[in-house]
Amino acid sequence: MILANHLPLGPVMADVAGFTLTDDERQRLRHPSIGGVILFKRNYESPEQVAALCREIHALRSPHLLIGIDHEGGRVQRFRCGFTQIPAMRAIGDVWDSHPQRARRLARDAGYVLGAELRSIGVDFSFTPVLDLDYRNSGVIGDRAFHRDPRAVADLAHALSLGLNEAGMSAVGKHFPGHGFVAADSHLAVPVDERGLTDMEFSDLQPFRHLIDLGLAGIMPAHVIYPHVDPNPAGFSHRWLTEILRGQYGFEGVIFSDDLTMEGASVAGGITQRAQAALQAGCDMVLVCNRPDLADDLLRHLKWSMPPTSLVRLARMHGRPHPPNRTVLQMSPRYVEAVRHLGGLGQADAELILVDPTNTCGNRG
Repeated sequence: MILANHLPLGPVMADVAGFTLTDDERQRLRHPSIGGVILFKRNYESPEQVAALCREIHALRSPHLLIGIDHEGGRVQRFRCGFTQIPAMRAIGDVWDSHPQRARRLARDAGYVLGAELRSIGVDFSFTPVLDLDYRNSGVIGDRAFHRDPRAVADLAHALSLGLNEAGMSAVGKHFPGHGFVAADSHLAVPVDERGLTDMEFSDLQPFRHLIDLGLAGIMPAHVIYPHVDPNPAGFSHRWLTEILRGQYGFEGVIFSDDLTMEGASVAGGITQRAQAALQAGCDMVLVCNRPDLADDLLRHLKWSMPPTSLVRLARMHGRPHPPNRTVLQMSPRYVEAVRHLGGLGQADAELILVDPTNTCGNRG
């Protein structure tokens, strides 16, 4: 007999509303189709509070649900007060132009600090690094990208991934096959990139291929249409995900959909049709964010049997067990050195601050 709380991970990642779980959320997260939870700024009041939330989520199931977050640095960093504020990746890319070795060290230290702080409160992984190229076209990507040069992006993203791995966390590269060239924001529109596959293989695809060869654990595709390759957005495209990413490039990690409630996903139909299309195209896990009503609708109607390969891939995304707590972490020479090195970017550029771990922060929204 299988105990109610002993369930394999399902293909859906959902979110929660606040600082603690409600009874409805506990019931939702115990559904067999759920496999993970993504956290947002609204879930954070203090390091102690969010650590308790992560413990509560992990205690619901065995193996425990994955906990992910968009925590890249710069303007995309969900937890701030009580956490080191990581610089935008473009600030590190700017250093690469004149001091590539220092930039690599900065990227690795950023990955280590980011990963170690998140692991200390129970988060399993972050959706980072951004592997898009900085064409200065995309407002939604912008300074989240390291650089325009694919060699710099590959180099620095690999260094950041090494830092994450050192901290006990896997890396998830995004947004395959590249979101930086188009101006439209896939949160609000359906972007179309008119370039062909050959053009992209000499530019945007290079960082992805480089990190895949080095063992990248996860990839998130873009809600962007590349009509000269496939009429469907990449996240719903069997051509992009199964034939190219899995088949030609040999990617063996997890493919996470981007948020299925975004406007860029609307071309696939309703929420169940979107999830089915993403999973059939090759995704292992689909994200449904900020719409618990749609998450519940999906859980009622989704019919998907998890392939054994997906279960193995998802199990590898669990963070390394027994990370040091915040007090031990912030006393470690490696951590202190990394924070000091990141601080060398300058307060104005990096907006870095190391906060007293005893600070209770309060709700910042």
